[in-house]
Amino acid sequence: MHFDFTEDQRLFRDSVRDFLRSEVTPERVRALWERDPDAAVWDQLVELGLTGVTVPEAHGGLGMNELDFVLLAEECGYVALPEPLVHTALVAVPTLRDIGGEPAATWLPRVAAGDALVLVGLGGWVEDGDRAQLLLLEQNERLYLVNPDTAELRANESVDPSRRLFSTHFPAEGDPIAGSAAIAAARDRGALGAAAQSLGLAQRMVDLAVAYTGERKQFGKPVGAFQAVKHHMADVAVRLEYARAPVYRAAWSLASGHPQAALHVSQAKLAACEAAALAAKNCIQAHGAMGYTWEVDLHIYMKKAWALAGAWGDTGFHKQRISEALFEDKLPIGAGATF
Repeated sequence: MHFDFTEDQRLFRDSVRDFLRSEVTPERVRALWERDPDAAVWDQLVELGLTGVTVPEAHGGLGMNELDFVLLAEECGYVALPEPLVHTALVAVPTLRDIGGEPAATWLPRVAAGDALVLVGLGGWVEDGDRAQLLLLEQNERLYLVNPDTAELRANESVDPSRRLFSTHFPAEGDPIAGSAAIAAARDRGALGAAAQSLGLAQRMVDLAVAYTGERKQFGKPVGAFQAVKHHMADVAVRLEYARAPVYRAAWSLASGHPQAALHVSQAKLAACEAAALAAKNCIQAHGAMGYTWEVDLHIYMKKAWALAGAWGDTGFHKQRISEALFEDKLPIGAGATF
């Protein structure tokens, strides 16, 4: 059995990586903290066909799955992409696809073409909700199609200045379009996206710390030459390497409908977020006092990692699912698990 990505998947990843690292610079991310989202970036993502990666071919997309997209999500994390591309490809599109019928036929072609943004909000929260043309919102373990004009969206502060988070209140009119199974599936896909982005964020923080400690000198030597700094970076590198396999397995499990996919997602999110948290801690220390200043780019990736750690199920939620699987003989975990 072959446990690796295909050449096509890697080439696709490389082409997206080149674009993201060229266009989504730290300066561009910082600029978005002070103004509305940059439509130019989203338009470029649409032109590359990235909004239609997981849209079925029958609806104008590429027909790929979670395993095809997970490497792209990792690259989105590396640049701390503020745009909701990962949410679109891993949460909104698969949710609409699973619902099927008129909602899928109407909205999936528009998402693939970049004519509409559809977002999913669970637990009374949604990101970038004021930009969407359609919201899929949870209420009482039911999912509703909601016109953003009829919903009350209240902006909330986030530790990540790039994260545009809104609390949601809406009249649950009409019949729900899906129940707890669809909600759980959306949460699992969101958690996979958060895990994959956390891998990229951890790698970016390490790269920044290595570059900084290679340039800054003490006692006539680069700081990175000191054993203590090497140990800090090595600890993160090991944790990061061991987190990749669970994330990739979770992507495969969701794409293939594995009965233990929910368990695999929880393992992946915990491993990836713990790696990102360690990267933030050790890389701040490697930067020294500079690491605490607002001007250092490390903050961009550190704060996004902190935000993702609590998104789509926090540490307690995912540890509870693993605990139930290990100690209460509840394997495979059912798709209907909720907060």
